[in-house]
Amino acid sequence: MSVWDKSGVIELARELVASGFDIVATGGTAMALREAGIETQDVSDVTGYPEILDGRVKTLHPAIHGALLARGDRADHLKTLSRHGIVSIDVVVSNLYPFEAVVSGAIVIDEDAIENIDIGGPAMLRAAAKNYQHVIVLVDPEDYAPLLSQIALGGVASVDDVTRRALAAKAFEHVSTYDALVASYLRPQGTIPKRLPIGARLIQQTRYGENPHQRGAVYAIPSPGPPTGVATWQVIDDREMSYNNFLDASAAWSCALAFTEQAVVIVKHTLPCGIGISADPAEAFRRALSGDPVSAFGGILATNRRVSLALAEEIGRLRLDVMIAPGYDDSALKRLRRKRNLRLIEVADAAASGGFDMRSIPGGLLVQDPDADAVDASMWRCVTETRPTEDQLETLTLAWTAVRFVKSNGIVLARPGTVVGVGAGQPNRVESVRIAVRVAGDRAAGSCLASDAFFPFPDGVEVAARAGVAAIAQPGGSVKDDEVIAAANAGGVAMMITGRRHFRH
Repeated sequence: MSVWDKSGVIELARELVASGFDIVATGGTAMALREAGIETQDVSDVTGYPEILDGRVKTLHPAIHGALLARGDRADHLKTLSRHGIVSIDVVVSNLYPFEAVVSGAIVIDEDAIENIDIGGPAMLRAAAKNYQHVIVLVDPEDYAPLLSQIALGGVASVDDVTRRALAAKAFEHVSTYDALVASYLRPQGTIPKRLPIGARLIQQTRYGENPHQRGAVYAIPSPGPPTGVATWQVIDDREMSYNNFLDASAAWSCALAFTEQAVVIVKHTLPCGIGISADPAEAFRRALSGDPVSAFGGILATNRRVSLALAEEIGRLRLDVMIAPGYDDSALKRLRRKRNLRLIEVADAAASGGFDMRSIPGGLLVQDPDADAVDASMWRCVTETRPTEDQLETLTLAWTAVRFVKSNGIVLARPGTVVGVGAGQPNRVESVRIAVRVAGDRAAGSCLASDAFFPFPDGVEVAARAGVAAIAQPGGSVKDDEVIAAANAGGVAMMITGRRHFRH
């Protein structure tokens, strides 16, 4: 036994002793067992060597690893053990130094992090797991009781191969997750590694995936520094979250965090169908809802400020599946809990997740830096005869911030403080403009448009101009930029070139 997390280990040891086992333990674990009145041998008694180098070396010895790796069905292995006076080990109980806890603090001292890289523990777990047919390995206190139930039926021989193999897999998962976090900590920032260990930790299984015939689960990827992302989400009242709930809530939360002002975002199928900006949270919600009231039904709402009673009351009878925020006033929480089937998420750390943006493809991952730069309209360049007003420039900034979260080809129409039309996911840009204009209706006149990528032809600008769009922000860079700019001038539309693209496939 060699555990940092000592949850349940006293009870486990007691039951094992009652079943006829002898206990060998390392320093802190041995002390805890003895204090509980459990007879325990020190590892140094088995190896004949004291722990050295401040405990860095204690189990790395043939008397331990020979006992772990010897196959009980091999006569030559058993003879070797006998010749060297090594007693075989039937059960290993171990978990590792708290490296994740150490590097998750606000301040990390490098020496402390390095000292909490476990060496002997992973070696012992790997040896036991490799030889799982002859050695049972435990890394999770939740497995203690089920194992004891099997041992009670007839000792270690009664533990079936399926259980042994599953516990071995769990041990390798435990070690590989640990190693992935260590690699992440040591890796120079900003580098693309040749191999990318992830070490994802299961948060929960979902009832199914996107559809009932698919299995689903959500994992957190640990990284150095305070936890971010889904690891910081707390589902209030533990209401069940679906795969799609997690996906949509993530999209809504990422979008809300892109705004420095108080923002309310409503998302449907990962697309922001409404965004409202206002110092008044109730007004921010009204503006978000006005963007597309039909699509908002059954959507996901995110806000980047603590939820007040005023906002909770304004939500009223709108059917929402999920609401995600950095916190809730008690009065707001009481009001929102009355809504049926509304899942409330509180995010402990109101910051965007660090690390890579990853997507799965068959048999692999696509990895990139997050598209997370702040909008700086002062870097934009006006290319038309008409220049945007200060108010229009502010509204273009809102539209440009929002379009980053819209599936390409992405078009966003905005009026002061609110998104009024979104066109997304179309194979051609002009169709996305038509959709955004149609959703906006009369509000398209005088609105400001953001396009996530350049206009390849002037037709999209012509559609926008006919609808009364007053100003456009787009990256530029098309071979037909001159024709596109000419179309804007012909329609009396101001156009800003941002020099940056925001594809989101």
